[in-house]
Amino acid sequence: MVERKMYGLLAEAFRQEGVDTCFALLGDANMNWATALSGLGTDMVYVRHEHCAVAAAMAYARKTGDVGVATVTCGPGLTQVLTALPAAVRAQLPLVIFAGEAPLKAAWYNQAIDQAPFIRATGATYHSLHHPPRMAEAVRDAFLEARTTSRPVVIGVPFDLQGLNIEQSPTLPRPSTELVPKVGPIPPNKDDLADAAARINGAKRVIVMAGMGAVAAGAGPACRLLAERCDAMLATTLPARGLFHDDPYSIGVVGGFSSAAARELLGEADLVIGVGTILAHHNAEGGRLFGQAHVLQIDVEPLTVSQGRIAAHSHVRADARLAVEALAELVNPRQLVWRSEETTTLIREAPIDPEPYATEPGLLDPRDVVAALEAALPRDWEMVNSSGHCSFYFAHMPSRPQERFLTIREFGAIGNGIAFAMGVAAARPDETIVLFDGDGSLLMHIQEIETIRRHGMNILICVMNDGAYGSEIHKLRSEGLPDDGAVFGRPDFAAIARGFGIGGETIGDLSDLPRLVAQFSRRGGAAIWDFPVSDKVLSPVIRRAHPQRAST
Repeated sequence: MVERKMYGLLAEAFRQEGVDTCFALLGDANMNWATALSGLGTDMVYVRHEHCAVAAAMAYARKTGDVGVATVTCGPGLTQVLTALPAAVRAQLPLVIFAGEAPLKAAWYNQAIDQAPFIRATGATYHSLHHPPRMAEAVRDAFLEARTTSRPVVIGVPFDLQGLNIEQSPTLPRPSTELVPKVGPIPPNKDDLADAAARINGAKRVIVMAGMGAVAAGAGPACRLLAERCDAMLATTLPARGLFHDDPYSIGVVGGFSSAAARELLGEADLVIGVGTILAHHNAEGGRLFGQAHVLQIDVEPLTVSQGRIAAHSHVRADARLAVEALAELVNPRQLVWRSEETTTLIREAPIDPEPYATEPGLLDPRDVVAALEAALPRDWEMVNSSGHCSFYFAHMPSRPQERFLTIREFGAIGNGIAFAMGVAAARPDETIVLFDGDGSLLMHIQEIETIRRHGMNILICVMNDGAYGSEIHKLRSEGLPDDGAVFGRPDFAAIARGFGIGGETIGDLSDLPRLVAQFSRRGGAAIWDFPVSDKVLSPVIRRAHPQRAST
């Protein structure tokens, strides 16, 4: 009889769950399991930092709609992922992370820590697997929890238990996909619908704002119909950006990233209908963006208080698509007044941010960079928008559809962009990925360029290089403080890229972009395009939150 090891059975249990991609960094507590998983046919993406394994799995989960899987070793390997996990929890991303544990039989082990409290502090779940006869079922249970709660689950298995011989050939349990409750979408209550329809009929200026719940429910067409029937504008939250990209009455993103035109129109609204969104603090700019409006929330989990503020005044508890379709039938169709040529002209022609800035010689205005990229980049490339000061600008590329866009910002951390791009590349291996990032964020995990090259990923990285942590320098300056703690000089990203074996360009003339895009499209592969931008141009997000002191 062929000798079997417990780590082999655990790998088989993961394969039983349909795991065909795993993001990994190996150590003592996971390398046998990971090697076995690879031997079963799973595509292993071996990264250079543990954080990037989990962050890539997050983007993979968002893009595929399936559970993202990552593995790190115990102790110091696991503590490296404590920034990624809160973001995954808040973004409601299903993950299963195989982390291993220190050996149970060792009197002392230098990487041993009590792992469970660290993981639970992030909001994720921790499963210690210490009972060999039930380990395969425990893996199934972890996947079932991830699927049904849309949250990360970390599995800890002591690596001496992983090495146990299996005397018998246990039968693998049914996969968790067969145990997820098969239930239909929640229909709306008739009385709630009637109240909502009356509210809409009595409003004069309506905004229909869709979030990721609307995306998941396929409610986009229904939102368009409802908006048309009640003379409303369309809008989205930042993660759902682009859902209505081709509609002339879409004002784009609602929140701190709203354009000047969107802010003007939101200021006129007396009713905002939030469809499939938690109505986050940033989404309403703390209540300042449309504080005069009544907020009607349509969601399967309605709430009144969200992130410390009264976010909604009335509710319809239902599947987003079913509720909006029903409301579109109930509301009284009205004459189009707000939906006018004047409004579409404002949306189409008003600058995203009209504030004038003078840039220094040899440096670019980030708004001009984004406009040039919007014009030059193919429409079918996958967009990944990172975090940081520059992310405001990259959110305003109006021709890009939601299904080609990804951003995960729920924990406010920078340094995730390159890992997110790798996750999207693994989920969409035949597509070209374009990452928009800042220099400070990119440098946090610049080592993953080697991962991108080694795995042959088609990723173009466009970096806004202001030689600093952009948000921090503007905040420091607004306080009248020295900014040298956040200013580091502009690294030569083109040279760094070539040193890692991928393409690199420093772009000082935006008229070169069409040629460079055509060249990159022919060659494929990976590259970094370095855009030296002025640090004197402030995003409106920073201007509003941190007014600058007058120069003396």
